[in-house]
Amino acid sequence: MNENPLPSTTPTSPSDLAKRIRNFLIVIAAVILSVAVFLGVRTDATSTSLPQLAEASIPVDVALSNGKPTLIEFYANWCTSCQAMAPELNEIKQQYAEKLNFVMLNVDNSKWLPELLKYRVDGIPHFVYLNQKAETIAQTIGEIPRNILEANLDALIAENPLPYTQASGQVSAFNSPLTLDKSSTSDPRSHGAQVN
Repeated sequence: MNENPLPSTTPTSPSDLAKRIRNFLIVIAAVILSVAVFLGVRTDATSTSLPQLAEASIPVDVALSNGKPTLIEFYANWCTSCQAMAPELNEIKQQYAEKLNFVMLNVDNSKWLPELLKYRVDGIPHFVYLNQKAETIAQTIGEIPRNILEANLDALIAENPLPYTQASGQVSAFNSPLTLDKSSTSDPRSHGAQVN
């Protein structure tokens, strides 16, 4: 009689058990990391975006005629400083919504060319502070810390001088060897000025 012995099952050795526990922990860690990445991407995608802020902002013509002070931001969707400021600007907008107009104008939209020229926008983010009569009080360019922006807005609402802006900044003493053609009436920023 030929017996086929059953394969013997050897008891799991301590090293095999340790490998199984290690592999199980690796699988658990991978699942946790996958969930964290998914939630992180989802949270980032649902955070405040510049187009959302612009869509929720007050139209420029309404802001200029409703008797409230106004903050105009010139921005672009590709501007990393503008993107970085978007969540805080959204919070500030909610905080000051009753007392202040918030207007956002995308510099990539040619519709805003008259405003770009009027406020001489040459860098973004570019902020224009307007009083209740829609008169320009001051302008700032670049990423602004929240506390400084809030101090400026508080002063704008109270009709006080803005503490962190200057109507015209200090300039360096520079004598250009080139002179502008005085007969030209075009704006130098329009690249139409003649150089002699």
